[in-house]
Amino acid sequence: MSEKGKVYAVIDTNVLVSSLFSTTDISNPARVIGAVLNGAIIPLYNNEIIEEYRDILSRDKFKFSTALIDSLLSAFTEFGINTARKDAGDEIFPDEDDIVFYEVVLSVEDAYLVTGNTKHFPIRTFIVTPAQMVDILREKALL
Repeated sequence: MSEKGKVYAVIDTNVLVSSLFSTTDISNPARVIGAVLNGAIIPLYNNEIIEEYRDILSRDKFKFSTALIDSLLSAFTEFGINTARKDAGDEIFPDEDDIVFYEVVLSVEDAYLVTGNTKHFPIRTFIVTPAQMVDILREKALL
């Protein structure tokens, strides 16, 4: 499942939060979310991921408006692909809440998992930081 000129990626919740706190659109998390919004990144998700996004972004401490959250999540579901999980096998995760992100990325060939917390995941070439994703997008002339 590869569309020429597109990158498929699961976006970890911490990247969404960081992008919304960014005071400029040139931060790497903001660039990643901008790439989702402009179609360079096709986001991969399932209902569990969307529920986590909504739960985390709705926390009182963040003070994000419901309209902003709804708009962002609508973009993910409208432009993204709702995909099933693929079993992670014997992989070990420090935080079991992260397994869903890993298992969704496994369901699509050549997809990436973009996270600010790489230590929460096994070391794999498809698990990248926002800065690495920006570099990938530049290499593909998508940014």
